[in-house]
Amino acid sequence: MADQDLHRVAFPNLDDAQVSMLAKLGTRRLLHAGESLFQAGARDYKFFVVERGAVEIVEHSSGEPKTVTVHEVHEFGGDVDLLTGRSALISAVARGDTEVFEIAPGDIRRIMGERPALGELLLRAFIARRELLVASDFQGLRVLGAGSSRDTFRIRDFLATNQVPFTWIDVDHNPQVGELLRRFGLSEADTPVVINGSEPLLRNPSTRALADAIGMRRVLARKAYDLVVVGGGPAGLAAAVYGSSEGLTTVVIDATAPGGQAGTSSKIENYLGFPTGISGADLASRAILQAQKFGVQFSSPSQVVRLEFEHDAPVVCLDDGQRVSTRCVLIATGANYRKLDVPGLEQFEGSGVYYAATPTEAQLCRGSEVIVVGGGNSAGQAVMFLSEQTPRVLLLLRGGNLRKSMSSYLAERIEGADNVEVLSDTKISRMLGSQRLEAVEITHARTSESRTVQTRAVFTFIGAIPCTGWLPAEIETDSKGFVKTGRLVAASPYWTADREPFLLETSRPGVFAAGDVRLGSVKRVASAVGEGSMAVQFIHEYLRMNDRTTS
Repeated sequence: MADQDLHRVAFPNLDDAQVSMLAKLGTRRLLHAGESLFQAGARDYKFFVVERGAVEIVEHSSGEPKTVTVHEVHEFGGDVDLLTGRSALISAVARGDTEVFEIAPGDIRRIMGERPALGELLLRAFIARRELLVASDFQGLRVLGAGSSRDTFRIRDFLATNQVPFTWIDVDHNPQVGELLRRFGLSEADTPVVINGSEPLLRNPSTRALADAIGMRRVLARKAYDLVVVGGGPAGLAAAVYGSSEGLTTVVIDATAPGGQAGTSSKIENYLGFPTGISGADLASRAILQAQKFGVQFSSPSQVVRLEFEHDAPVVCLDDGQRVSTRCVLIATGANYRKLDVPGLEQFEGSGVYYAATPTEAQLCRGSEVIVVGGGNSAGQAVMFLSEQTPRVLLLLRGGNLRKSMSSYLAERIEGADNVEVLSDTKISRMLGSQRLEAVEITHARTSESRTVQTRAVFTFIGAIPCTGWLPAEIETDSKGFVKTGRLVAASPYWTADREPFLLETSRPGVFAAGDVRLGSVKRVASAVGEGSMAVQFIHEYLRMNDRTTS
């Protein structure tokens, strides 16, 4: 979309009928010149429509105020953070004597459900505004830290996967960083630090402290739900959208960021409806907004530590002490990639060893030969992305067949790429470096021939370890930890219902599983989305049966 068209979508004028409809839900507010509607960092700001005067939108990410736009009569304020519940990135200030009416975010979500035409206009504007803001010289948060620092990578990775706008300033290579550090009374030893406009500095914050500081984490608004979805990958997001749109009070709890492994894919080209492909991050962000439009609550980053049952009702326990009661649970925690069996691997995680290939990692290895380990689609997508960012990519396969578990279209592109070399029957036997990875030794499994490759980055996509350590014994798994469902649990001693389990139901009635965490699932995004949506139908049936039994 051209910038002019995007601007038109971002800043439409409401007609009289739309203003009248919104005014019924609004609270009028009079402001004098220079008076603030809300400041950047505010967590409970409201949507507004200008009736008289004007409102200037200002951003302070560089430390100096800059005008983003000016809303005049019958124009409205707000962007995607009204739906996400995150802190405001900008401030709103009255220009002259001004009259507006304000509407709470919950009512805006209700309008989107009840008035689809108006809701679509608002949602499109919110999305376009964020695109324009990110494409401008808006710096967002500023992260000062060295590229070789594991904590710098941790902070950058967390912000990127949660799609929080930020600018990374590499203290190793940016000539202006010394002056910036002195301005804040810092030295390089104090880094990494996070600067949020004029807000207090955050010095090497923990992930949770950072999330709290920028308004990402919130205490759940209620303690009982129809459906708790544990895991925000494709299966969990699909269940959230279908569940909430069909009237279930729904919350999604994720340990890191909604999107799962798919959210880190640079480009997914075999997902139905996107002929030119779509990045995992874009697919996830659209699904999250779609879910929030229907009222889904998100709790992230939040770690589920155990699942309990009180009077047969599930209770999800979080690591911060919150206990969330629910009528049903969907286990959609997915799986993590296995770690390479190489001595000293841990010291290079985040400083040379990575489990995703996104622009965040690509910034750290431009100009360097890189290595990808794995033979599935995730590895193939990483190879093609990195081949456009780096001079050369080595793909290491434990076996000898590139097409065994990789889609044909990816295998063909890899075989045709001039700067990609596929090494079959090859493994990494040693990693070398001091503060960060500098080289690896690779060994051929059959000949035992070894050689050293100079590289700053190894990307590993091997195997899968299901994220099920938080589950109780009542939820049966196989020997590898994948959750059993359907006929596999019909004879379980924990199955107490006088019926057969539903296809995606676990050994405990009312607890379901979908996506990569489920035994027998197909490890594809489309399959996970299908299972997540299908699980909601079984959940509805379970609730109807349960309600009949208790009535």
